Amino acid sequence: MKTALIVVDVQNDFCEGGSLPVTGGARVAAGIGGLLRAWVDRSDGAPDYAHVVATRDHHVDPGAHWSADPDFVDSWPVHCEVGTHGEEWHPDLRPRPFDAVFLKGEHQAAYSGFEGRSEEGETLTDWLRARHVTRVDVCGIATDHCVRATALDAAANGFETRVLTDLCAGVAPETTAAALAALREAGVSVA
Repeated sequence: MKTALIVVDVQNDFCEGGSLPVTGGARVAAGIGGLLRAWVDRSDGAPDYAHVVATRDHHVDPGAHWSADPDFVDSWPVHCEVGTHGEEWHPDLRPRPFDAVFLKGEHQAAYSGFEGRSEEGETLTDWLRARHVTRVDVCGIATDHCVRATALDAAANGFETRVLTDLCAGVAPETTAAALAALREAGVSVA
């Protein structure tokens, strides 16, 4: 059984100082960076991932997903616009040994990494299956939105799924608690 790590949306706009910041985003970037360093160095106790992939919000013109008067449910301030500093990886997310990056949301709302495509046009599901991955660990930003959606889709696509909550940051305590409950109900392991 092969396991992959999915790093979700650790981008400048979702960290402190960004256009749609999540408290603890920079801490998560640094924590995931530490995990990736240990994995690259094959340090004692490092996880045994066969692959590491990442997702990125990658908006060109996502329509009603962006709003000057957002409701923070279906519409949001402008964020992760292609070609801006906000779309880039947070600087504390180093190293970046990603085997593939899945871009999502060019012209519509997209929360799950499974909605994205690689540079070659491959979906995350197809990419993982082609490499015989059966289990995934999910971490990143935000627990109650894109991490939740990615983990739920991973489980729905038949992958044994675990969310690494110490390497995630949520928007609000209430919505984060609801997301974790939904994940558990879907059979996702919450570690």
